[in-house]
Amino acid sequence: MGQLRAGLDADGYFEREGSLGRVQEPFAPVVAAARTRIAEAYGARLHSAYLYGSVPRGTARPGRSDLDLLLALHHEPDGEDRDTAEVLGRTLDEEFAQIDGVGVLLYGKDRLLSEQERYDLGWFLACLCTPLLGDDLAEHLPRYRPDAQLAREANGDLAALLPRFRRRLADAATPEELLRLSRGVSRHLVRTGLTLVMPRWGGWTSDLAESAEIFGRYYPERAAQMRAAAAVALEPTADPAVLQDFLEDLGPWLAQEYTARLGTKSPRDGAAAAS
Repeated sequence: MGQLRAGLDADGYFEREGSLGRVQEPFAPVVAAARTRIAEAYGARLHSAYLYGSVPRGTARPGRSDLDLLLALHHEPDGEDRDTAEVLGRTLDEEFAQIDGVGVLLYGKDRLLSEQERYDLGWFLACLCTPLLGDDLAEHLPRYRPDAQLAREANGDLAALLPRFRRRLADAATPEELLRLSRGVSRHLVRTGLTLVMPRWGGWTSDLAESAEIFGRYYPERAAQMRAAAAVALEPTADPAVLQDFLEDLGPWLAQEYTARLGTKSPRDGAAAAS
């Protein structure tokens, strides 16, 4: 048997990260409230709900970390469902000082289980999401390895996303918007850097600082930039020049290298998937 890699089991498959048992005490009431509010807000429309990110991994920082939710509906989400999610997230954020923002991803269960999302949203749910409510859709999904197909389908769309990020930067009018954007963009760049080298490294981590270090082993000439992106992901900045540098230098290089090594993500119907 070969060396056991981070984030994988003894057979080389992803271990599901996070669990309700890892939720730290300050965040327990937030998670309990989210469970109750989700059930009340969506009722029979909801198939299942999941946590992801630092809260179920047990690495959240009180007053600094956001709460990330994925909701699987019995149908494709419509405007009413999205409005409900917006109200749900805002009220949780306002009520609990432990969290700094709430993100809610909404998908129909059929899309999450579809063949076209097998190595993107399917992997995301099965490996990076923690069940909170309802029947776990991961039971209908395969086991996953950190291979090139997964890397391509999970994050092989950076080139298409960069123009959108640039438009959002140009439209950002407040420090709060810049802070949110800097956190989101830098997270995405670090995750993409990690999945670029994931098939060669042969493991997985969601730790941003660790991801930057692993990436730097394969691209030492870009290591400092990726460490800087990881630092901004953890401590967002409202300085637009920092984001501008990421979007005009690191981002385009990363997109080009990703395409050259792994190809691009298969076309999708509808909105872009999570990463």
